[in-house]
Amino acid sequence: MRFLVVFCLLVPVFAERLTLEHMGRIVRLADPQISPDGSSIAVIVTRANFDDNRNDAQLVLVDPATKAQRILVHGRRGVSSPRWSPNADRIAFLAQVDGKAQIFVLPMNGGDATPMTTTPRGVQQIAWSPDGLKIAYVTEDEPEKVSGPERHNKSFEIGNNDFLVTAAQVPSHLWILSALQGTSERLTSGTWTLPKSMPPSPPASSISWSPDSKMIAFAKAATAYTGDSDQSNIQLINVETRALKALTGRARNESQPVYSPDGMQISYWYPRGGDPRNVNEIFTTSPGGGEGSSVTRTIDRNVMRSIWMPDSKSVLVSANDGTGVGMWVQPLEGAARRITLGKIVPTAPFWLEASVAARGQIAFVGSEPASPAELYLLTSAAAKPQRLTEFNKALSELEIGRTETVNWAGADGFKQDGVVTYPPEFDATKKYPLVLYIHGGPRSASKEVFGRTQLFASQGWVVFEPNYRGSDNLGNAFQAAIWNDAGAGPGRDVISGVEFLKKRGWIDESRMAVSGWSYGGYMTVWLLGNYPKMWRAAVAGAAVTDLLDQYNLGDANVRRGNAWGGSPWTDRKRMKAAEEQSPIHYATNIKAPTLIMSLTGDYRVTVTQSYKLYHALRDNNVPTQFIGYPLSGHSPADPVHARDVDRRWIDWLKTHLK
Repeated sequence: MRFLVVFCLLVPVFAERLTLEHMGRIVRLADPQISPDGSSIAVIVTRANFDDNRNDAQLVLVDPATKAQRILVHGRRGVSSPRWSPNADRIAFLAQVDGKAQIFVLPMNGGDATPMTTTPRGVQQIAWSPDGLKIAYVTEDEPEKVSGPERHNKSFEIGNNDFLVTAAQVPSHLWILSALQGTSERLTSGTWTLPKSMPPSPPASSISWSPDSKMIAFAKAATAYTGDSDQSNIQLINVETRALKALTGRARNESQPVYSPDGMQISYWYPRGGDPRNVNEIFTTSPGGGEGSSVTRTIDRNVMRSIWMPDSKSVLVSANDGTGVGMWVQPLEGAARRITLGKIVPTAPFWLEASVAARGQIAFVGSEPASPAELYLLTSAAAKPQRLTEFNKALSELEIGRTETVNWAGADGFKQDGVVTYPPEFDATKKYPLVLYIHGGPRSASKEVFGRTQLFASQGWVVFEPNYRGSDNLGNAFQAAIWNDAGAGPGRDVISGVEFLKKRGWIDESRMAVSGWSYGGYMTVWLLGNYPKMWRAAVAGAAVTDLLDQYNLGDANVRRGNAWGGSPWTDRKRMKAAEEQSPIHYATNIKAPTLIMSLTGDYRVTVTQSYKLYHALRDNNVPTQFIGYPLSGHSPADPVHARDVDRRWIDWLKTHLK
């Protein structure tokens, strides 16, 4: 008998690494809205359309019990802001008509969505009345129409605004839509305005109905100029009489009012001690008036969301915490109870993407270190989170680098943290280039989430994301320590983290790069100019280089004076502080080849600052390239240019980290 002997060669099968193409396939989820009875969740699902260079959004319904999905709205541009009617028989949402966001209402028992508005300037936000008969919405006023020769006169008052404005700023006001008849009537008017949101920033301060549908709480800003947006306070309006009443009597820094389900309390945002350098806290007070008191003081984090729980005795709040995002149930009296989420990091770039049902179920969007964001459900605040969707499952199956939170004793006695992302197949016995990816803000934090750092790590680099003073993840003292110390203190924090990592032995100290966008760009240029011998290469995206340009030309405008205690034009010490804390002041020290990127229509960090950096480097024979994007905003929102940013970032570092 003969036996056939077959020899099998065991060839290892390597998973595919993350690429730019994969990043373009990420499905993004936003604004999860759980129905009042908790039986359904509506969520915005967005995919990149590279052929038409746009982001296509769908409104998707998810059944928490079966995880089944149904597309409710597709093929409409700009779908956003789904909102359930009180008895869940309809969903209102926004979608674009001729480039303007309008209100649509979709019956849940079948049929097409009905367009409800034709506002010339588009709808900014919506809220159902608890009786289901009305929808309150916010829209911008139309500019005054002028006839005769004056119709050619385009002059306007600029005021405290960004340098890109080309027309007079007009206020936004409240309107009421009859959900049955489809007719609208104006509720407020005047030169004051409801706040607007200019991304990246939290959504505009919400409008909130009282449970009896008789009152609406909202924030009233003194003018339509973005530099004056801190001049805001909470107002209550009687829908029938149009009578306005201030809630607290304060004049500044109030926003985001929300009525409790029983109507006995209103929660709102206010910085600790009224000082904008401090953490944001959640205050509650009676609709009868008065400042009330902070309920989140003991959490000691920059709290950026408050959603009332059904019992009206507690609020769901959220804040950056360490290298994650914390969610707490905060009673009106007593200690907060933190919700256990494991490695899930709720999506909260500027506020928590979540909603609460009448029985206490919580729907939220969250990410894990090795997978992009998905939809999750908590059946109660004490329950284990359930993942309901797998839109990005294919990406989580790629060969992804491991992430780790690191903690160290930082500069000036601060305890610090950050995130390290290792390249796939990392070997601690080898040496690797180190790429710093510094978060913007500075009121933000680096977290253990799936994102650009995974793309960088797939190039074979160790990526370090340090949280420096000014970050909002380690308490008020750490956040406020950046006051009048925009560069030197945070710079020491970052360098202390680098020195901590060097001791681990796997960093190639001859191949270290620093990079970031916005305030991350600020820190990049600061570190280049103050620690010039450390860096082999750099990428400065939308970099703040001149704080006077930030004060004079950006959309935050004069509010930037809070960084030094007031206007630099009225005090020589403040002027000197602004100059010495500007990275451009040290630009002649820079030696590392630097890629500069900026949007020409950036209202947040003016492109003028990138021009200054470019000339400072070129005139001193530093290898540099300056890439401009002819777009409005602070970073590209369209998929083609967003991908181009990543491609250029990677290619520049690849070239100089050989």
